[in-house]
Amino acid sequence: MNKLLHIAIIADPELPVPPVFYGGIERIIDMLVKGYSKQGHRVSLFAHADSLTEARLYPYKGKTSGNTIDFIRNTWLINRTLIGGDFDIVHSFGRLAYLLPVLPLRLPKLMSYQRSPTLTQVKKAVLLAAETTLSFTGCSDFISGQLLPYAPSFTIFNGVPLSTYTFRAHVDEQAPLVFLGRVEPIKGTHIAIQVAIASRRKLIIAGNIPDVYIRYFTEEIEPLLNEQIQYIGPVNDTQKNELLGTAAALLMPIKWDEPFGIVMAEALACGTPVIGFKRGAVPEVIKHGLNGFQCTTADEMTGFVKRLHELDRRQIRKDAEVRFSAELIAGLYLRLYAALISAAANKVIPAFKPVKS
Repeated sequence: MNKLLHIAIIADPELPVPPVFYGGIERIIDMLVKGYSKQGHRVSLFAHADSLTEARLYPYKGKTSGNTIDFIRNTWLINRTLIGGDFDIVHSFGRLAYLLPVLPLRLPKLMSYQRSPTLTQVKKAVLLAAETTLSFTGCSDFISGQLLPYAPSFTIFNGVPLSTYTFRAHVDEQAPLVFLGRVEPIKGTHIAIQVAIASRRKLIIAGNIPDVYIRYFTEEIEPLLNEQIQYIGPVNDTQKNELLGTAAALLMPIKWDEPFGIVMAEALACGTPVIGFKRGAVPEVIKHGLNGFQCTTADEMTGFVKRLHELDRRQIRKDAEVRFSAELIAGLYLRLYAALISAAANKVIPAFKPVKS
């Protein structure tokens, strides 16, 4: 796109952009803001007051999405600014309801889902929106496919700033397995431990423990911690780079339908393979036998741990560069913006076909 745009990006209010620890959506927003600003586009960001960004920041006064008063205050800030501004497009990663007042306007609107959408809300929004002005993206075919029957919907993968992650062509023969994510049952922390014990490999567990799952940790995880199985808590970007880069593999023994799993792209950027259960978007990210292995049981995962020597970490990094680089993802969104702006102006269905390797 040659024209410089004024882009409004909407985040949810709970976490700053970028986050210090957990916060995958906020990391994607930060990546896009940096990419757009580098190219000279004007970006306005609606986000947590502690956000550190190149964009013009409109800080929320409401701190949570679930509180009615907070929601009203944040919605007022967003829409007062959008209606009175000179924006070319608004791109929301926050609540779809934030866009309610501007849905009838001709302003192009893009709603990006990083989790399974609430389709009743999507259908209502489509009815309220001015014709050809509201479109959606999903971070995987698994997500965008749920939206496609009701509205224009496109898949754009999540990406990572590759320079943040150090590629390592080789790791120690005794390199540990890693579990990195929220410590809760659907993420399969307990299964990762089973796999590590069965394969006689060291396992490092990193991530936050949600308050509602403290009992899960104390009853099912903590009793198994020892020299072989270690829990190190949440990690920042520097620690994550070291942890993933020196790992034999990242384990994703998920018991839910993962929308994307940014941690997989982060591991691949280090050259580290991923072994994951075939649910949600995992089959889209893991190319079986190239950058990791897909499986369905703990026993199968254990078997693939023994086959990690078959994978080439150089090819794993190359795959990350081809499919998940920050520059690629920002460029795809800019191409989509151009298509949406044209569609809204000409009252036609947007045409956009991202190339996925």
